[in-house]
Amino acid sequence: MRGVIIRKGFSVIPEVAVAQLYIIGGRTIMDRISESLLNEFSAVHGITLLPEEKRFEHFASYVTVKRHHSETFDTEDLVMGAGGDTGIDGIAIIVNGSLITDVESFEQLAEKAGNLDVLFVFVQAERSASFEAAKIGTFGFGVIDFFKESGHSMIRSERISASAEIMTAIYKRSSKFNRSNPACWLNYVTTGKWVGDTVLEARRSAVVSDLKGTGLFSKVEFVPVDAEELQRLYRQTKNAVSREFLFTNRTVVPEVPGVSEAYLGFLPVSEFIKLLQDDNGEIIGGLFYDNVRDWQDYNQVNSEIKATLESEASDRFVLMNNGVTIIANKVQPTGNKFYIEDYQIVNGCQTSHVLFNNRDKLNDRVMVPVRLIGTQDEGITNAIIRATNRQTEVKEEQFFALQEFPKELELYFQSFPDSHKLYYERRSRQYDRLSIEKTRIVVPSNLVKAVAAMFLGEPHRTTRNYGAISSKVSKDIFVKGHKMEPYYTAALCLYKLEYVFRNRRLEPKYKPARFHILLAARMLVNSDPLPQWNSREMERYCNPIMEILWDGVKADELMTRAAAIIDEVAADNFHRDNIRTEPFTRKVVERCTDANKVVRSGGQ
Repeated sequence: MRGVIIRKGFSVIPEVAVAQLYIIGGRTIMDRISESLLNEFSAVHGITLLPEEKRFEHFASYVTVKRHHSETFDTEDLVMGAGGDTGIDGIAIIVNGSLITDVESFEQLAEKAGNLDVLFVFVQAERSASFEAAKIGTFGFGVIDFFKESGHSMIRSERISASAEIMTAIYKRSSKFNRSNPACWLNYVTTGKWVGDTVLEARRSAVVSDLKGTGLFSKVEFVPVDAEELQRLYRQTKNAVSREFLFTNRTVVPEVPGVSEAYLGFLPVSEFIKLLQDDNGEIIGGLFYDNVRDWQDYNQVNSEIKATLESEASDRFVLMNNGVTIIANKVQPTGNKFYIEDYQIVNGCQTSHVLFNNRDKLNDRVMVPVRLIGTQDEGITNAIIRATNRQTEVKEEQFFALQEFPKELELYFQSFPDSHKLYYERRSRQYDRLSIEKTRIVVPSNLVKAVAAMFLGEPHRTTRNYGAISSKVSKDIFVKGHKMEPYYTAALCLYKLEYVFRNRRLEPKYKPARFHILLAARMLVNSDPLPQWNSREMERYCNPIMEILWDGVKADELMTRAAAIIDEVAADNFHRDNIRTEPFTRKVVERCTDANKVVRSGGQ
């Protein structure tokens, strides 16, 4: 029957409001394409055991946040669970390109940052066949209520409250909003079709107007994401970054072994900005080799670059700047038009950010020196990164991802059978295009935290003093000659713990203590003093823990026992001020040691 869709009870909904979505026996059935993509997403993110409506919340949160934050992240950190009556299913808070999941992480970042660039992303996820004005209103009111300094009127879940706490901490640092106030994006996701209905448009405009009226934001966007857009966004998450641009002023570099194409030249700033900007008008996340040197804000050098661009001497920029080095897996020239795919800017992060931040003030008299290199040889890529970044001061530890130890970790993690395999991500988006379970991807910062918690016995430092832990990299941990087993064991234990959280086998209340759970899990298996990191004894120490974690039932039992220890020590106080302290860690160690003595003595 064309033009309408018949539902149970013979009610009729116009076809323009749906995308082949039906209700059968009281259950919402999505169109085949959306359902297929949701199932694929659920499998690779390890959430197949969740109800479909919850899986859809994860799916919607992933694709809408990924457009702003290309780094690997866990949707468990975004989805609000039972959001109270706020209409909010997901929240992401992105500060200076980092996804912030707790107040401590924000405070550490803010202490070091000169300016704060803040983005709030809110998600409402509905599998329904249509967009509803009432739900737009509820969603909008929920977001407005979220930003109230006091006296909010809507019931908040614990996770909404935790996100609001981060928001409050951010606005207390508003003096660092030097360039602009935070931006706010609202995404209303359904599997219907957005057709620009006047009532819905009016309600959407009212929400945007109300949020702008608070004076809290530099930009507010309300994005209706229908089935077609949802599918496009998901496919986009799996594609390599690619761009077309005009490269007229160039010269070909003579043939170099291992390099498919190489060019030296100059790009007008408008063409160069094409390589930096995403569809949202933001700088592309993950474009820069952030393990070497991240954006350093307007330090003395960057301020001088900015001053040059703002002066009458801006057309001399090409003579005064070292330029930018771009490495791409694929370089395809057609006359003056170039297509590049899977590319990174490995030198020129500071220049790129200054140009991007001032793009509206510049004209094409500003030319950017560019080296464009096409290669798939990692050895060549690493050599170029080291050489080009040696021209200005970069500390040796910032080259960590290029060293042999992380490469060995990557190979070791992948040396196990598929059911035990993990993927150490040395580089941003390294595994985006592979059909693997994304929850098996181990990002460096999480591995550092897991190792420090489980084997250094410092879970209280993982958020409150992460800088102290990261300073141990290449000195006390992640050192050449160390056995791989403790690193894999820590990563595996974190993977198993996140699995039980995602599938609701452990209550969310334990999340503030998740790194203490890792320590407890290790000590419940073996509370003996740790062997030397480079000894065969370390292998023998880790092997029994790995065997338990490889067994699904035993792993669940171990996590449950570890959580019980935390429960006992916490005495029902899971606030971070109680959990993330050294005295709490000492009590966990004492309790685990006592538990092991009882087991060894044959007691109960």
